[in-house]
Amino acid sequence: MLRRFLPLLLMLCCLPAAAGQPTILVLGDSLSAAYGMARDQGWTALLARQLAAEGYPHRVVNASISGDTSQGGLTRLPAALERHVPQVVVVELGGNDGLRGIPPAETQRNLQAIVDKARAAGSRVLLVGVQLPANYGAAFNSRFAAVYRSLARERQLPLAVLSLDDALGRPGLIQDDGLHPTAQAQPLILEQIWPLLEPLLRDE
Repeated sequence: MLRRFLPLLLMLCCLPAAAGQPTILVLGDSLSAAYGMARDQGWTALLARQLAAEGYPHRVVNASISGDTSQGGLTRLPAALERHVPQVVVVELGGNDGLRGIPPAETQRNLQAIVDKARAAGSRVLLVGVQLPANYGAAFNSRFAAVYRSLARERQLPLAVLSLDDALGRPGLIQDDGLHPTAQAQPLILEQIWPLLEPLLRDE
Protein backbone atom coordinates (compact mmCIF):
# COMPACT_ATOMS: atom_id res chain seq x y z
CA MET A 1 0.00 0.00 0.00
CA LEU A 2 2.83 2.39 0.89
CA ARG A 3 4.43 1.78 -2.50
CA ARG A 4 1.28 2.83 -4.22
CA PHE A 5 1.28 6.25 -2.55
CA LEU A 6 5.05 6.80 -2.49
CA PRO A 7 5.14 8.99 -5.64
CA LEU A 8 2.44 11.21 -4.17
CA LEU A 9 4.26 11.49 -0.84
CA LEU A 10 7.49 12.42 -2.59
CA MET A 11 5.71 15.07 -4.60
CA LEU A 12 4.10 16.59 -1.51
CA CYS A 13 7.34 16.79 0.47
CA CYS A 14 9.08 18.57 -2.39
CA LEU A 15 6.43 21.20 -3.03
CA PRO A 16 7.72 24.79 -3.06
CA ALA A 17 6.51 27.42 -0.62
CA ALA A 18 2.82 28.21 -0.77
CA ALA A 19 1.89 30.51 -3.62
CA GLY A 20 2.23 34.12 -2.57
CA GLN A 21 4.14 33.31 0.63
CA PRO A 22 6.62 36.17 1.17
CA THR A 23 10.28 35.23 1.37
CA ILE A 24 13.23 36.64 3.30
CA LEU A 25 16.51 35.79 1.57
CA VAL A 26 19.63 35.91 3.73
CA LEU A 27 22.76 36.38 1.64
CA GLY A 28 25.66 36.00 4.02
CA ASP A 29 28.81 34.25 5.12
CA SER A 30 29.71 32.08 8.11
CA LEU A 31 28.02 34.43 10.58
CA SER A 32 24.70 33.55 8.95
CA ALA A 33 25.56 30.01 7.82
CA ALA A 34 25.57 28.58 11.36
CA TYR A 35 29.29 27.85 11.18
CA GLY A 36 30.42 25.39 13.84
CA MET A 37 26.93 24.41 14.99
CA ALA A 38 23.80 22.63 13.85
CA ARG A 39 21.98 24.55 11.12
CA ASP A 40 18.85 24.92 13.25
CA GLN A 41 20.84 26.73 15.95
CA GLY A 42 21.86 29.68 13.79
CA TRP A 43 20.22 33.08 13.99
CA THR A 44 18.40 32.57 10.68
CA ALA A 45 16.66 29.49 12.12
CA LEU A 46 15.81 31.50 15.23
CA LEU A 47 14.41 34.19 12.93
CA ALA A 48 12.13 31.67 11.23
CA ARG A 49 10.78 30.58 14.61
CA GLN A 50 10.26 34.17 15.73
CA LEU A 51 8.38 35.01 12.54
CA ALA A 52 6.04 32.08 13.13
CA ALA A 53 5.56 32.95 16.80
CA GLU A 54 4.62 36.54 15.95
CA GLY A 55 2.25 35.60 13.16
CA TYR A 56 4.30 36.65 10.15
CA PRO A 57 3.73 34.48 7.07
CA HIS A 58 7.29 34.81 5.77
CA ARG A 59 9.63 31.92 5.13
CA VAL A 60 13.39 32.30 5.51
CA VAL A 61 15.74 31.12 2.77
CA ASN A 62 19.31 30.99 4.05
CA ALA A 63 21.64 31.38 1.07
CA SER A 64 24.72 31.95 3.22
CA ILE A 65 28.04 30.22 2.61
CA SER A 66 30.91 30.11 5.07
CA GLY A 67 33.96 31.91 3.73
CA ASP A 68 32.01 33.83 1.10
CA THR A 69 33.08 37.32 0.05
CA SER A 70 31.09 40.24 -1.30
CA GLN A 71 32.17 39.24 -4.81
CA GLY A 72 30.96 35.70 -4.25
CA GLY A 73 27.61 36.97 -3.01
CA LEU A 74 27.28 39.25 -6.02
CA THR A 75 27.93 36.31 -8.33
CA ARG A 76 25.35 34.10 -6.60
CA LEU A 77 22.64 36.72 -6.20
CA PRO A 78 20.92 36.70 -9.63
CA ALA A 79 20.12 32.98 -9.47
CA ALA A 80 18.85 33.33 -5.88
CA LEU A 81 16.61 36.25 -6.82
CA GLU A 82 15.18 34.37 -9.77
CA ARG A 83 14.56 31.21 -7.79
CA HIS A 84 13.13 32.65 -4.58
CA VAL A 85 11.68 36.06 -5.62
CA PRO A 86 12.27 37.47 -2.12
CA GLN A 87 10.35 40.38 -0.68
CA VAL A 88 13.29 41.17 1.60
CA VAL A 89 17.01 40.50 1.15
CA VAL A 90 19.28 40.58 4.20
CA VAL A 91 22.85 41.25 3.04
CA GLU A 92 25.44 40.10 5.60
CA LEU A 93 28.71 40.09 3.67
CA GLY A 94 32.08 41.79 3.71
CA GLY A 95 33.67 40.28 6.80
CA ASN A 96 35.80 37.88 4.77
CA ASP A 97 36.79 40.74 2.48
CA GLY A 98 38.20 42.54 5.49
CA LEU A 99 39.93 39.46 6.88
CA ARG A 100 41.62 38.93 3.49
CA GLY A 101 42.71 42.54 3.22
CA ILE A 102 40.56 43.30 0.17
CA PRO A 103 40.44 47.08 -0.35
CA PRO A 104 37.32 48.51 1.31
CA ALA A 105 36.46 50.42 -1.88
CA GLU A 106 36.15 47.12 -3.73
CA THR A 107 33.94 45.69 -1.01
CA GLN A 108 31.73 48.75 -1.19
CA ARG A 109 31.34 48.46 -4.97
CA ASN A 110 30.31 44.82 -4.65
CA LEU A 111 27.84 45.49 -1.86
CA GLN A 112 26.38 48.42 -3.77
CA ALA A 113 25.86 46.20 -6.81
CA ILE A 114 24.15 43.58 -4.61
CA VAL A 115 21.81 46.20 -3.18
CA ASP A 116 21.00 47.64 -6.59
CA LYS A 117 20.30 44.22 -8.13
CA ALA A 118 18.07 43.21 -5.24
CA ARG A 119 16.10 46.43 -5.43
CA ALA A 120 15.79 46.16 -9.21
CA ALA A 121 14.18 42.76 -8.62
CA GLY A 122 11.62 44.37 -6.31
CA SER A 123 13.18 43.38 -2.97
CA ARG A 124 13.66 45.51 0.10
CA VAL A 125 17.15 45.36 1.54
CA LEU A 126 18.55 45.24 5.05
CA LEU A 127 22.31 45.75 5.22
CA VAL A 128 24.17 44.00 8.01
CA GLY A 129 27.63 45.27 8.82
CA VAL A 130 30.33 43.45 10.76
CA GLN A 131 33.32 44.51 12.80
CA LEU A 132 36.86 43.32 12.23
CA PRO A 133 39.17 42.18 15.04
CA ALA A 134 41.17 44.97 16.61
CA ASN A 135 44.47 43.48 15.46
CA TYR A 136 43.77 44.57 11.88
CA GLY A 137 44.65 48.08 12.92
CA ALA A 138 42.60 51.16 13.68
CA ALA A 139 43.13 52.79 10.27
CA PHE A 140 42.00 49.78 8.18
CA ASN A 141 39.15 48.98 10.56
CA SER A 142 37.91 52.56 10.32
CA ARG A 143 37.90 52.47 6.51
CA PHE A 144 36.18 49.09 6.59
CA ALA A 145 33.45 50.23 8.99
CA ALA A 146 32.85 53.31 6.85
CA VAL A 147 31.87 51.04 3.92
CA TYR A 148 28.59 50.09 5.59
CA ARG A 149 27.78 53.56 6.89
CA SER A 150 28.48 55.15 3.52
CA LEU A 151 26.42 52.62 1.57
CA ALA A 152 23.52 52.83 3.99
CA ARG A 153 23.52 56.61 3.70
CA GLU A 154 23.83 56.71 -0.10
CA ARG A 155 21.19 54.05 -0.72
CA GLN A 156 19.01 54.98 2.28
CA LEU A 157 19.19 51.51 3.76
CA PRO A 158 18.48 50.27 7.27
CA LEU A 159 21.80 49.19 8.74
CA ALA A 160 22.40 46.71 11.54
CA VAL A 161 26.02 46.59 12.66
CA LEU A 162 26.76 43.34 14.46
CA SER A 163 28.78 44.01 17.57
CA LEU A 164 30.31 41.02 19.29
CA ASP A 165 32.02 43.09 21.97
CA ASP A 166 29.62 41.77 24.60
CA ALA A 167 30.08 38.19 23.44
CA LEU A 168 33.88 38.45 23.46
CA GLY A 169 33.84 39.26 27.14
CA ARG A 170 31.55 36.41 28.17
CA PRO A 171 32.60 32.75 28.38
CA GLY A 172 30.94 30.33 26.01
CA LEU A 173 29.82 32.87 23.40
CA ILE A 174 32.80 32.77 21.03
CA GLN A 175 34.18 29.61 19.43
CA ASP A 176 37.76 28.49 19.94
CA ASP A 177 38.87 30.27 16.75
CA GLY A 178 38.21 33.59 18.48
CA LEU A 179 36.06 34.82 15.56
CA HIS A 180 32.78 32.95 15.29
CA PRO A 181 29.90 33.18 17.76
CA THR A 182 28.69 29.98 19.38
CA ALA A 183 25.14 28.69 19.34
CA GLN A 184 24.58 30.45 22.67
CA ALA A 185 25.43 33.79 21.02
CA GLN A 186 22.95 33.46 18.15
CA PRO A 187 20.07 35.14 20.03
CA LEU A 188 22.33 38.17 20.51
CA ILE A 189 22.77 38.41 16.74
CA LEU A 190 19.03 38.16 16.13
CA GLU A 191 18.41 40.84 18.78
CA GLN A 192 20.56 43.25 16.76
CA ILE A 193 18.91 42.44 13.44
CA TRP A 194 15.22 42.03 14.31
CA PRO A 195 14.40 45.69 15.19
CA LEU A 196 15.58 46.81 11.74
CA LEU A 197 14.12 43.87 9.85
CA GLU A 198 10.62 43.89 11.29
CA PRO A 199 9.62 47.29 9.83
CA LEU A 200 10.42 45.97 6.36
CA LEU A 201 7.91 43.18 6.95
CA ARG A 202 5.16 45.38 8.34
CA ASP A 203 5.31 47.83 5.41
CA GLU A 204 4.55 45.22 2.77
